[in-house]
Amino acid sequence: MSITKVGIIGVNHVGEHVANALLAQGLVSELYLCDKEGNDRFCKAQVNDLQDAMAFYPHSAKVFECDDHYEELADCDVIVNAAGHIAAARNGRDGELKVTTDEVKTFAKRVMDASFKGVWVSVANPNDVVAEALWQESGHYDWHKVIGSGTTLDSLRLRHAISATTGYGPSSINAWMLGEHGLGEFACWSHVSLGCLRPDEVEKQADITLDREDLEEQARRGGYVTISGKGCTEYSIANSTTEIVKAILNDTKLITPVSTRIEDVYGESGVWASLPTVIGKSGVEKIFVPTFDSEEEEKWHKACAHIRENVEKLGWLKTF
Repeated sequence: MSITKVGIIGVNHVGEHVANALLAQGLVSELYLCDKEGNDRFCKAQVNDLQDAMAFYPHSAKVFECDDHYEELADCDVIVNAAGHIAAARNGRDGELKVTTDEVKTFAKRVMDASFKGVWVSVANPNDVVAEALWQESGHYDWHKVIGSGTTLDSLRLRHAISATTGYGPSSINAWMLGEHGLGEFACWSHVSLGCLRPDEVEKQADITLDREDLEEQARRGGYVTISGKGCTEYSIANSTTEIVKAILNDTKLITPVSTRIEDVYGESGVWASLPTVIGKSGVEKIFVPTFDSEEEEKWHKACAHIRENVEKLGWLKTF
């Protein structure tokens, strides 16, 4: 079996569940964990906990405690940036804007200077802006290899909402949120299907009604339902991220809406935003642009405008 190496920066909540999912699915041979918690016991504890569970995973893997020695991740195939700040996100993803982008400054250049040649997968919020910061702080590394988790999870939330309304399994529903990973995201209703049927066909034949605005809002705010009850999201975002990492490691050509660099999409350029994207061993391999209806196009522009506003708030990010 080939040696697969994945690094995770930030192993509390999301990061720890990504680590467990990678091991549970047998995706890694070596796992490198970085975290700069207030003491040197936290990262060690996470490593020890995973190693204690090793007998239950499909095959044994080595798990390394790297603390804040980011250079030790340089040989990884993929590095997951899960360095978030839950307290700052209480009132929305934008609340983390400064702290998460400042985190990027502490590790991106160090990893790149150590000759990292793999793919970055960033989970931290606000996701689109952090991906942009990661690209810039990495010295304008090949942008195909800088991926934000984007609206992959939000799309699953939309499928969840439609499934709950119709009673049909989410695996039979193709429905995506696009644009910003945030309140500016939108449901691409013009491309939704249930099985091979359009929503209006299902409504007519099954005698049901889909409240499109309500379902879109459920997807948009689904994460806050979780956060209001338990203080954070963990399982859903970790599994979404693991699916993206798996696509890279196994070269599956997964098509999913991740946050990637946009160039001349309905006139928008120079921001990271979510569109249907083919993910393989080299990262972003192709970006598909759906044919939006007029309402979707307007929402696309608003989403990109909000992302750009957040970038400008930071001051130190440049526009390219």
